[in-house]
Amino acid sequence: MTIGFDLDEVFINTPPLIPKPIIARLYKKRDDGKLIYRIPNKYEQIFRQLTHLPLFRPPMRENFQILNDLICKKNKLYLISSRFRFLEKRTSHIIKEYNLNKIFNGMYFNYSNQQPHVFKSKIIRNLKLDYYIDDDLSLLKYVAKDNPGTKYFWLNHMEKEAPRLKNISSIKKLSEILPKMK
Repeated sequence: MTIGFDLDEVFINTPPLIPKPIIARLYKKRDDGKLIYRIPNKYEQIFRQLTHLPLFRPPMRENFQILNDLICKKNKLYLISSRFRFLEKRTSHIIKEYNLNKIFNGMYFNYSNQQPHVFKSKIIRNLKLDYYIDDDLSLLKYVAKDNPGTKYFWLNHMEKEAPRLKNISSIKKLSEILPKMK
């Protein structure tokens, strides 16, 4: 099987004192119902670079264990992150710090600053993934329409009731994917 994963909130925690709704408001904007992510201005980029230090982005150890289980079963694993170019140095540091470069068969980063949902959709299509896991439901809705042959898991940490969507399953913990993958 070929399996793709997002990075933030799947393997790396977000800063501890910033609530997810605030993070979402900083990243996304809506334009006539169309999904659009914003590239932060220079001051926001500096702030975000500080919040992307490993000190504020600890690994989610229980999710790394799931990777080990998937590797043992000879799956091909891919990391697909929509982090923009201004975070390239911080991302490289985290990748080395947590040995992610030794786990994944390939890693793809949005250093060309495309819209994240467009970038991820293209990578999912090119890799012909069987499964993709992400914490961003808006993004998943977009890529699921664009790549209907892939099955998606929405990692929903918020304990909210998951909407019923074709091709997207809600999970609260990454370990829930194991029995659902066949």
